Parts: sequence; structure tokens; C-alpha cells
Amino acid sequence: MARTSPPAERTGKRRSGRPGHDADSVLRIAARVFNERGYDGTSMEDLARALGVTKSAIYHHVSGKTELLRQSLDLAMDALFAVTREEGATRGPAADRLDHVLRGSVRVLVEELPHVTLLLRVRGNTEVEKRALERRREFDHHIADLVREGIVDGDIRSDIDPAIASRLLFGMVNSIVEWYKPDRGLTAEEVADALSAIAFRGLHS
Repeated sequence: MARTSPPAERTGKRRSGRPGHDADSVLRIAARVFNERGYDGTSMEDLARALGVTKSAIYHHVSGKTELLRQSLDLAMDALFAVTREEGATRGPAADRLDHVLRGSVRVLVEELPHVTLLLRVRGNTEVEKRALERRREFDHHIADLVREGIVDGDIRSDIDPAIASRLLFGMVNSIVEWYKPDRGLTAEEVADALSAIAFRGLHS
């Protein structure tokens, strides 16, 4: 595999690498270690230790930890933007499209938990992180636009600023990374149902 090739999730290809790891698992474990130790606090030795391989085995997949960071952040953002292109996000009333994007974002978060967690923790300290933050802002603007359309349609209350509403909605989505545990039996659909109910119908019975 070339050092700068994209992760298997986006190419549809899976490449076998050193014993026990392909490009997918290298990227997922690297994201987990970045989340645990911080990107700046993680060395290639740390990554090799977590993977149980030599540093040269990691270089079989990528050029270094910067490339791992870029691939992880791109994977998370690509998956989120893919939700906005689904049929449920492009057709029908704006409020329904917003609901679809919220639910889809929960699904992405659960399926790509290490990568989305890393995305939410970057602070723009590197060019790779700055690019990820730009894409996050683009995504946020898309959500705010859906809220504005919903207000015009009369399906969303007009006394809340759309930008604030979008931040609050995705504040709920993003908080999932702090408490969701895949082994606790709660599915992405169940989490999405609860979030949607609170977002669109509130807590009143």
C-alpha cells in the first residue's frame, strides 16, 4: 500500500498487512490511542506498542502519525457528509430532513466512535486539524440552513436563532461520545429515537 493511500472505508478495498492488522484496524486503534493519550502526546512507539507490531509495520500502511490523524478525521467527516446526501436528507419537509440527519449522525457516531471522538477533540493545532474544523463548520452551516428552512415552513419555532438551535442539537449528538458504551446493549437506533423525541417533542408527556 502506498504511504499516502486513503483508508479502506473510503476506497472499498481491504489490504492485508502485518500479522493481525490491516489498514482498517491500524487506523481504528491509532484513533483510540490518540483519544487516550492526546495526539501530541502519542509517539509512533506508543502506536506500535498498542498494535503489537514494529514501527516499520505501521509505515507499511501510512507515512506517519500525521497521516493517521488525517485519515481518521476524514473518515469521520466523510461519513457525516454522506448522511446529508441520503434520500431522507434531500427530500421532503426541512424538519423531516433535519430529523434524518440527526438520526444518521447518531448512527455514524456509534459506528465510527473512535474517529468521531477524535474529530470532536481536535483544536486546530495543526494544518490537518484546521482542515477538519473547517469541514465541521461547513456541516454546522448545513444544519443551520435546515433549521431556517423549517422555520420558513412553519414546522420549527421561530423564536430561537437557527445557528444556536443547530449547535444545541448537535451538542446533544456530540455528547454521546462521553457516555456511550458499545457493550452496554444500547443500539444506535435506540439512542437516535430518544434524541429525536427530545429534540422535536421535548420532555413533556
